[in-house]
Amino acid sequence: MRKLPKIYWTQWAKRIHFGYGHKLSLLATLPLILATAAIAAVVTVQSRSLAEYEIAQLERELIDAKKTELKNYVNLARSAFFSIYGRAAPDDYQAKLRVTQILAAMTYGDDGSFFVFDYDGNNLVSPRQTYLIGENWAGLEDVNGTPIVDELITIARSGAGYHTYLWEKPSTGETGPLVTYVIGLQNWRWAVGTGVFIDDVLATTAEARAQVEKRVHQTFVYILAITVAALMLVFMSGITLNVRERRLADAKLKRLTQRVFDTQEEERGRVARELHDSISQILVGVRYALELTRRRLQSGREDAGDSLDTGISHLNGAIQEVRRISHDLRPGVLDDLGLGPALQALIKDFSARTGIQTDIETAVFRNRLDQESKIALYRIAQEALTNIERHSGATHVKISVGGHKYGATMTISDNGHGMSDDARDRVKNGIGLRNMQERIDQLDGTFRMRSTPSGTRIEVHVPLSHLLSPETPARETT
Repeated sequence: MRKLPKIYWTQWAKRIHFGYGHKLSLLATLPLILATAAIAAVVTVQSRSLAEYEIAQLERELIDAKKTELKNYVNLARSAFFSIYGRAAPDDYQAKLRVTQILAAMTYGDDGSFFVFDYDGNNLVSPRQTYLIGENWAGLEDVNGTPIVDELITIARSGAGYHTYLWEKPSTGETGPLVTYVIGLQNWRWAVGTGVFIDDVLATTAEARAQVEKRVHQTFVYILAITVAALMLVFMSGITLNVRERRLADAKLKRLTQRVFDTQEEERGRVARELHDSISQILVGVRYALELTRRRLQSGREDAGDSLDTGISHLNGAIQEVRRISHDLRPGVLDDLGLGPALQALIKDFSARTGIQTDIETAVFRNRLDQESKIALYRIAQEALTNIERHSGATHVKISVGGHKYGATMTISDNGHGMSDDARDRVKNGIGLRNMQERIDQLDGTFRMRSTPSGTRIEVHVPLSHLLSPETPARETT
């Protein structure tokens, strides 16, 4: 068969992509398949072990019944000739002849008869297989190498016992397992016994084993059907969950996108209002001052410098407004000096603008917060102060920020009147609180807010993974 080029397999492998639903389905089905395989193996082993034990028990019971039957046959035969044997001498030919005649006449079934061997291995009685009579069969073995005549004679010498070997059936000529029971007539040095074929017992046990295998096969089919049904259920559940997760993700993405647009529009509107209400008005004043200066200069008036000074003053105010708006958009002190100085500048401006007393506590733990964490904490503090200014009616605000062995924590608390249920719902559904929550979620941190009639407390925790290792021994604020 032609071997496919390596590039073909590479391209085919690149097409395989496991999505969230596929991974979840695989994660759910793999333990199910392994558990099912383990259950099937245990059921098979236990079923076969139990069945084999029961079949072996049945086989022993059937063979024991055969042996009991053989022993009864031999005892009956012995009763028939015991009166002759008991009065005869060891060399009584007539008595021996009469006993052989009695035993030769005692046949039963299609294959049942008695046999007699002397201790030298000569056959004296074999009514079903007469070709054995008069021949010496010492050393005779079956097809498996099991000794027959020698073992029968050994058992007879010891008294009585059983022996199993393969023998030809007189009725069919087929070879089958034969169980014999033999006794010894020690005065005459004879081994007298009979046997019964146990192929019916083996057929019964073979049929039982076949039934066991059939039941095991059916159990496998049932387990396979249950497994397939379970896998289909897991597969359909995975598809349903995947579709649901996709829908939820799409809906969340739409809400997030809309929220981004709303935030952008809100920020643009705020900047536009700032520019219109402050910068634009100031620049208009600068233009009027410059125009007035030009007219005064053209007319040769001496007070032209006064209007020019007014324009320069307005221009300085415009510069200050630009700096303020730029600071609100992204304070440079946050990048240059760190979070602590940026927060101090923020609350200084907040306190000056609102008249609300604001205190800050910053733990000295070196400037170890990464850039994302510093921006997130600053924006959260900025949004919290805006909410306090608009809604709380507070007269005192306290901000605490510092690092510890678990990361960094910032708390913002006020002594305002808290939030009512309606106000809390508005805040939770508003953009500001969602922005605070999502900013801290991006850092894998935690955000908690607790509002009571005596005030509101916001606690933000940033995990240790966002703290940088100290690089210099210089001590800096957060």
